[in-house]
Amino acid sequence: MASYYPIFLDLKGKRCIVVGGGSVAERKVDMLLEHQASVTVISPTLSRRLHNLADQGATQTINRNYRTGDLKGAFLVIAATDDPSANAAIAEQCRKQGTLVNAVDDPKRSDFIVPSMVRRGDITIAISTSGKSPALARKLRTLLEQALPAEYASLVILVSEVRQELAQRQSSVDSDVWQRCLDIDILIEMIKKGQLKEARQKLFDDLLAAESTTRQL
Repeated sequence: MASYYPIFLDLKGKRCIVVGGGSVAERKVDMLLEHQASVTVISPTLSRRLHNLADQGATQTINRNYRTGDLKGAFLVIAATDDPSANAAIAEQCRKQGTLVNAVDDPKRSDFIVPSMVRRGDITIAISTSGKSPALARKLRTLLEQALPAEYASLVILVSEVRQELAQRQSSVDSDVWQRCLDIDILIEMIKKGQLKEARQKLFDDLLAAESTTRQL
């Protein structure tokens, strides 16, 4: 089994093709749309949700079986048919034209596999067992979802705002100082209580005080 190199792709506006129209293809399309890809679905039949997405203009649809040449210009392709030979042909075509491909349930023919993910706003945690145990990856995702409350989505925005304010004031804060001052438990508790402004100010003040102390040493 391959050792996969972790990477986060910017799919915004990029042409991504999903070949297949069933429940697996549906999940792949939803994920691509969530990341603002330009999605084309190729399949003679579509699930109800895929029909609805096409009717809403969220995706483009080619209502027939895959043909050679359909993948031209694609940035990324997902082969999600229920025919292993068709998926293999799609993967082979992608290899020839240098397009990233994921053949569902066939990692040997895939350039990448889709990890199990936990998302809290702009925080994304990807979990992979390199294809060895999807069940374990899903279990780990469940544990992380329980460990990371929804307030983490607000926390990343808060930290970003503090970082921007420091930059505007031309205040340089060492990375070690950031690590010491990011008391996540306290900040999350303040966010839960609705004390967003107070939490932001606390972090800002703690950073400036710690940086000042560091410079004096």
